[in-house]
Amino acid sequence: MTRTVLVTGVSSGIGRAQAQLFLENGYEVYGIDKRENPSLAGAFHFLRVDIRDTLAPLFDWLPEVEILCNTAGKLDDYKPLLDISEAEIEDIFAVNLLATMRITRFYLAKMLEKRAGIIINMCSIASFLAGGGGVAYTTSKHALAGFTKQLALDYADKGIQIFGLAPGAVKTAMTANDFEEGGLADWVAAETPIKRWLEPEEIADVSLFLASGKASAMQGEILKIDGGWSLK
Repeated sequence: MTRTVLVTGVSSGIGRAQAQLFLENGYEVYGIDKRENPSLAGAFHFLRVDIRDTLAPLFDWLPEVEILCNTAGKLDDYKPLLDISEAEIEDIFAVNLLATMRITRFYLAKMLEKRAGIIINMCSIASFLAGGGGVAYTTSKHALAGFTKQLALDYADKGIQIFGLAPGAVKTAMTANDFEEGGLADWVAAETPIKRWLEPEEIADVSLFLASGKASAMQGEILKIDGGWSLK
């Protein structure tokens, strides 16, 4: 039986890789992004929406889903507190935390009616450590980790599985600035124990496993996929 998946931030990076892998494995995929349609082959449906705005168009378009991947995220240029504006802080939290909470609230209610559903939140190594971003990004990702754990505890006996993924340095459009001249790409690779950046497909592989139902004994885990960065 075909399972339905919603992926936020589907136009590029990890979200696109997740959608592609789910499609290749027979899932029906619904994707949203504020940017262009990635035009993936197969049972793929796309809605252009900015998750910082009203989410009514999304909920009308897709009333329920079996697997929710809250993947959309935003960096903050590694700014410390005195260098970042309140508007920038609010924008980071709107994307990285509040939209995820609002989208999850809607689909969780539907999942509870069937006592079945899987939610995968895109946390970060910055959910555990400082230095993975600036103050807004790190704080928002710590908050997302707390949300993920509390959600998992609250609904563990209701048939709902909640997970988080905590990637380290991944090659995506979001980290493209690190690869420009004078950027951090070489330093990050050198400081990562496996001596390289991760590919979006490697994060997607773990997403597919968690969504498959084979992780039925797991709940609330936030899995680090960081090339060993957090071992130091």
